[in-house]
Amino acid sequence: MSIIEKALEFENRKLKFPTTSDRILASREAKDLILSLNEVYKKTKDNEIMDIMKRLTAIKQRIEKRLKGKPLTE
Repeated sequence: MSIIEKALEFENRKLKFPTTSDRILASREAKDLILSLNEVYKKTKDNEIMDIMKRLTAIKQRIEKRLKGKPLTE
């Protein structure tokens, strides 16, 4: 399976991570995919790869936001 196929599969997967460890693993997987896609993008300069990276980054940020939780004082 190519990196792009893995990224699209990750993007289309249900994004419900019930436990903290699931969220951590998902965040790490997203990071690995983004870095791998970045290496491919450097060589090809394909805008489609850039769009995939942006969508994965948005997913990763949502996961990490959920991991950090709410501040105790607002």
